[in-house]
Amino acid sequence: MLIDKGAIVYHYLRTKFRQWPASRQGVVQWQEERVRSHVRFVRKHSAFYRELWKDYTDAQWRQFPIIDKELMMEHFDPLNTVGITKEEAFAVAYQAENSRDFAPTIGSITVGLSSGTSGNRGIFLVSPQERRAWAGTVLAKMLPNSLLQKESIAFFLRANSNLYGSVGSNRLQFHYYDLLSPVQEHIERLNGQRPGLIVAPPSMLRILAQARQQGHLQIHPHKIISVAEVLDPLDRKEIETQFEQRVHQVYQCTEGFLACTCSHGTLHLNEDIVIIEKDYLDQKLGRFVPIITDFSRRTQPIVRYRLNDVLTERAEPCPCGSPFLAIESIEGRCDDIFYGYSLHDNRLKPIFPDFISRAIIHASEQVLEYLAIQHTPDRVEIFLRIDEAGSRSAQIEEHITHAMNDLFLKINCKPPAIEFNVYEQDIYARYDKQGELTELKKLRRVERRFQLGEDTDPFV
Repeated sequence: MLIDKGAIVYHYLRTKFRQWPASRQGVVQWQEERVRSHVRFVRKHSAFYRELWKDYTDAQWRQFPIIDKELMMEHFDPLNTVGITKEEAFAVAYQAENSRDFAPTIGSITVGLSSGTSGNRGIFLVSPQERRAWAGTVLAKMLPNSLLQKESIAFFLRANSNLYGSVGSNRLQFHYYDLLSPVQEHIERLNGQRPGLIVAPPSMLRILAQARQQGHLQIHPHKIISVAEVLDPLDRKEIETQFEQRVHQVYQCTEGFLACTCSHGTLHLNEDIVIIEKDYLDQKLGRFVPIITDFSRRTQPIVRYRLNDVLTERAEPCPCGSPFLAIESIEGRCDDIFYGYSLHDNRLKPIFPDFISRAIIHASEQVLEYLAIQHTPDRVEIFLRIDEAGSRSAQIEEHITHAMNDLFLKINCKPPAIEFNVYEQDIYARYDKQGELTELKKLRRVERRFQLGEDTDPFV
């Protein structure tokens, strides 16, 4: 345990006080050296990558074939470098999910299960060394004060993990809150714990913000961090209003600790541990899909791995002066890009989630929560929770319809038929026959529920 804590402090100090080159080119050169060294290790220890890269030199790593979650899970056994099979990894992960006891490992290797928002669940493996490095890096980037100061942290997760448990110490009181537990229990625990730092998905932060507004939650944290879901502008505004502070973000997934906010609230890619290549969807608007290479992970190597997320790069430099790439927003998944029929040739044209969100939010200040679902290119369903003290719902629906029609026409697409329904608080919850909460799916404000044809070019 002493070794664990010492290693965490080492990575904390290295991340916190490392001096970076002043130029962007200096950062890129530093990354290049580490990636080539990482590739040499992976090629030696992973049979899958060794075969995949057989026609390339280490210096040609940017030309390596791109992989994704489906390919990684298909070749899980020869891909990882510690000899763990997919079958035994899933067995341990599912047992932990069902028992809610997340302590078991395979040997010393932590096993985690992704939430499966994209339709297929994934496994991730993390060694003790990687766990300690992750903990030190996260603490250096996200703790509001020094590591020497006492801090009480409330962490809301769908599933706990040894990965997160690495953070705990005498000074850092780490409290895991299971998202499947009743909200009332959370509120009572929070009132007793009085955490200074809350880490939770935006959907839970909204619930806590509402509880604080109603006087049930009586805590005053000095930092709030949004994780796991896209932070919608509407949710951000409500959370910041009720807690009277800026909401920070961590962009992390099965594939790595990818980005976090600086003191100015700007998301920066963690380019000290990952390289992000940009597969542009719209270069003029700065929208791209990230292709990640994590040169800090050896147990389950992530090299030229294409995510399914849509990111928008920031046009202006961040005042914090960080040399790491600044991100304006994480819009959501590629699967949630809306499509409309072109007025010219009836072909499908993309409409990014951010445009849909803004059309709904800006149509009326009385919109408290929403969910927009595109069932077909010409049919959209919008669920709304509105401020009853404001305009009548019919007026708000009319304003939103006009805003959506204007958006589609501006992109030269046929406006869809729009159906409105009432937004229910537990729209993403699943219960068993006894009324017990069994599943809490990730919140997605903009969601597409039809598949594109194989012959459709999604970004014409």
